[in-house]
Amino acid sequence: MPITTKNTQLRRDAEHLAAPYPHLLAEAERVAAIVAQGVHGRRRAGQGETFWQYRDYSNSDSAHDIDWRRSARSDHYYVRENEWEAANTVWMWRDGSDGMGWKSHKALPTKKDRASVLMMALSSLLMRAGERCAVLGMSERPHTGRFGIEHISYKLATGAGGMDALSADFSAHAKLVLASDFLAPAGIWRERLAALSARPASGILLHIVDPAERGFPFKGRVQMLEPGSKVAKLPFLLGRAEKMRDKYLEKFVAHEDALAQTANRLGWTLITHTTDQPATQALSAMYQALAGDV
Repeated sequence: MPITTKNTQLRRDAEHLAAPYPHLLAEAERVAAIVAQGVHGRRRAGQGETFWQYRDYSNSDSAHDIDWRRSARSDHYYVRENEWEAANTVWMWRDGSDGMGWKSHKALPTKKDRASVLMMALSSLLMRAGERCAVLGMSERPHTGRFGIEHISYKLATGAGGMDALSADFSAHAKLVLASDFLAPAGIWRERLAALSARPASGILLHIVDPAERGFPFKGRVQMLEPGSKVAKLPFLLGRAEKMRDKYLEKFVAHEDALAQTANRLGWTLITHTTDQPATQALSAMYQALAGDV
């Protein structure tokens, strides 16, 4: 293949890969803006050199803590507090497997797109609050600030999200946010999470579910296809799908319970989000879950 033809094809592939990025970023910023109005900032008193606020003196404070210059201008004693400056890094991973590209209705987002939007929105909130974010397997160093938001968002929107990224380097005692449908056998995810916890790390599991996966609304003859395949590798035809509903739901609930038990045992926070629900609910839950940890 001539070099010029090869370059043209590479450029087309890159444009196709990045095509969803502007739309997803706009949606992420909209979701982040809504949540930002309803959550408290992450600024708090602590070790640092940047002034944060004055507060009234209390009996638990020592005389050394009093800001005498500020107190001299009033009839009260005031304590000067500096802002907590121990910025942390939150490492993110969005599953890019074939099953994440599925949706049960044209009005719904794919699980992959909803996961991307939520992770992009979370990184936006965190970095605007001074935290640093990075994408597992794609970031050489953490980012913060407006440029960091653009950088991380692009990677979350267009990255492959392969399982090999879970073995990538990250800082010790890091906080991780993993977004997936977690439909691989529970034992496999138990091993993966145990390996991450041993490095050591902990954080949030964002479980993305399509409403059809939770409700199994199918009736009549239904041909089941393997994700990413246009034809069934193994014939799997349900003659009357509704007869399988109870057994399917039993297995689905058992799988969710196993994932929840694994998360609880290893110290992870499990947040489940169904794609027909507002994205702001899951984003607020993730942000608040991280608020006390990083």
